[in-house]
Amino acid sequence: MALAATPVQVTGTVLTTRRVDAYHALTVVAPGIAERFRPGHFVSVAVGGAHTSMVTRRAFFIHDVKPEYGGTVELVFTIGGPGTTWLAGRRARDTLDLVGPLGRPFPLPRDPVSCVMVGSEHGSAALFPVADALIARGCRVDFALGAASADRVFGAMRARRMAMTTSLTTEDGSLGLRGQVTDVLPAVIADTHADVIYACGPMEMLRAVTAVAVEFDIPVQVAVQESMACGIGVCMTCVVPVAGADGVTRMVRACVEGPVFRGEQVRFEDVGTIPFDALGAPGGGARHVS
Repeated sequence: MALAATPVQVTGTVLTTRRVDAYHALTVVAPGIAERFRPGHFVSVAVGGAHTSMVTRRAFFIHDVKPEYGGTVELVFTIGGPGTTWLAGRRARDTLDLVGPLGRPFPLPRDPVSCVMVGSEHGSAALFPVADALIARGCRVDFALGAASADRVFGAMRARRMAMTTSLTTEDGSLGLRGQVTDVLPAVIADTHADVIYACGPMEMLRAVTAVAVEFDIPVQVAVQESMACGIGVCMTCVVPVAGADGVTRMVRACVEGPVFRGEQVRFEDVGTIPFDALGAPGGGARHVS
């Protein structure tokens, strides 16, 4: 797995704000972060302003980086509470406190291979830098994107421009085929002779994608969307049960040891618990973690 970059803390200036269907996108001037970025990295952002009671930061995957103004990063998010509500209210020339790049990025193949990118909702945003890097290495890239409705499918037009094929699904049938993104995944894998899958989205979607990958016996790299209050491995709010190469399950921090993992090593059925057989777990079976 790729090594983590040394993160920096910067005061970034908001360059642009825009709506992308159901989502918000902020482009922030953050030179130190942009130059260290690798696909799959995320940033943590302080929200609420100088006198807020919201003391925890919010984590966002980096959707795009550009060299303009010394380096900009774009974040895509949906409103889910007071922190993201505040962030959605930022305007050009406002400043944000950012730390990044954080986490371990997606590993990239040395040789040209066939790659399928599977995204759900705004989790798809994290996949486009990966696709750019894969194409630059001569890889074939195909997309499968899904969401509940058409306005929540992120990046469909960009995917169609850059990929060999793009398959779209919505639960209500308002765009593409009706159903889950994993409903079309077996056909995409077969048609493209896929060698590897890259995925980002909700845990249940990643679990289903991993099951399909295991069925086809191809590797899958997943970026988990766990809550990361600190982003640096201190608060332990983002622990996930992951089986190591030695077969031992450990509770690892998604913000440090992840957010990218090999899908078949994540114990999705035990997320939110400490499995009884995890290293250091108390006896008496799995217990829930906060």
